[in-house]
Amino acid sequence: MHEYTPEIDDLADDLVAFARARTRLDPIALDHPRTEAELRASCGPTVTPAGIGGNEALRLFREVLAPACLSVDYTKYLAFVPAAPTEASVLFDLVVGAHSIYGGSWIEGAGAVYAENEALRWLADLAGMPASTGGVFVPGGTIGNLSAMVAARGHAQARRGGNRPDRWAFLAPETSHSSVDSGALVMDADVIPVAVDDRYRMTGPAVAAALDEHGDRVAGVVATAGTTNLGIIDELSTIGPVCRERGVWLHVDAAYGGAGLAVPEIRPLFAGIEHADSYIVDPHKWLFAPFDCCALLYREPDDARAVHAQHAGYLEFLDAFGDWNPSDFAIHLTRRTRGLPFWFSLATHGTDAYADAIRVTIDLANDAAQQIEASEHLRLVVEPSLSIVVFERIGWDAAQYQAWTEQMMEDGTAFVVPSRHDGQPVFRFCYVNPRTTPDETASIIAALA
Repeated sequence: MHEYTPEIDDLADDLVAFARARTRLDPIALDHPRTEAELRASCGPTVTPAGIGGNEALRLFREVLAPACLSVDYTKYLAFVPAAPTEASVLFDLVVGAHSIYGGSWIEGAGAVYAENEALRWLADLAGMPASTGGVFVPGGTIGNLSAMVAARGHAQARRGGNRPDRWAFLAPETSHSSVDSGALVMDADVIPVAVDDRYRMTGPAVAAALDEHGDRVAGVVATAGTTNLGIIDELSTIGPVCRERGVWLHVDAAYGGAGLAVPEIRPLFAGIEHADSYIVDPHKWLFAPFDCCALLYREPDDARAVHAQHAGYLEFLDAFGDWNPSDFAIHLTRRTRGLPFWFSLATHGTDAYADAIRVTIDLANDAAQQIEASEHLRLVVEPSLSIVVFERIGWDAAQYQAWTEQMMEDGTAFVVPSRHDGQPVFRFCYVNPRTTPDETASIIAALA
């Protein structure tokens, strides 16, 4: 199975050719899901005692399985938070897989970890965090938030000399991502919702009031820099000082919005993020990296290492070589070097190109808002924030939103799904693909008529 044969060489050529062709594909089709019965009928059994051969497996993937997956980099895929990885990052992902690098320890992956740390340093500098800052790339924002919350709890417990309340809690805005509740559930902790202001932001005074009421059991505050639904950034400039004064860990979930830090003209929106004890940003969202990739950063990495480092006799050898084992900073041990495709793309294109590309998507959102306001059948619900635009189709109920979405997906015309805001159905555009054009936005708006 591990022998090199002419067949394997030919298969390698075919796989690289397929990857190259996919990265060059223009236009990209949305494609659409198929039922399990349809896929079973088209594929037949694929995992068999004798195997079906690499050529046949690749054919099935290319002709049947891949078209049954929505293309998240399709230019009119504006639902959720899409992805638009650069060609450089996608192709380097092949290299990462081919190299079989273990990314959990310095001794086993020093070169790769060094490169990942270069990318992490850029992200820390964007946030204005100190030289001590460091962290690790984890699979996604859910694991990033959970790992930071565990570190916050450990830090709070250490500050109290090991004493703990009957039940820990975290403060988070009513608009926080679902992963915060999920993480608290795993930790057997509570999330205490903090009311937001009329701009849907959690503020410092609101955090201070919640700490006055619940401070004896609060392990940390989880703020958001770019909510998934609206793109709202909490008032970090007032939250940060409150947390500093009270000695409470501040974690900032910037999984989507953190990419905006790269654009100087909107950097003031994030004022106060430099106070964070930890923050996350997902390069697979708005920083043009392939799935899955979340950067998790700590102001003082030793606080995370004290909680997350695993200890066993067979692991002691690793600690003797270097002092930066990525497995020490999150809930994991084994890890692939998922930050390398992001690093390679940054190194290839330069950070100025990233700022330019993000700026394009912000402009797309502002243009979309203007088109919506100029239409007679749509109403802008809130002013665009970052690269998200939320609006309603005047006169439609939830069933009509759903039916339109399903029809557009089936036709391969666009992928824009309903959401809810203040209890009412809405649509939202989320722009992360700089290849999307204003004309494509116009075609969706016209279809909504």
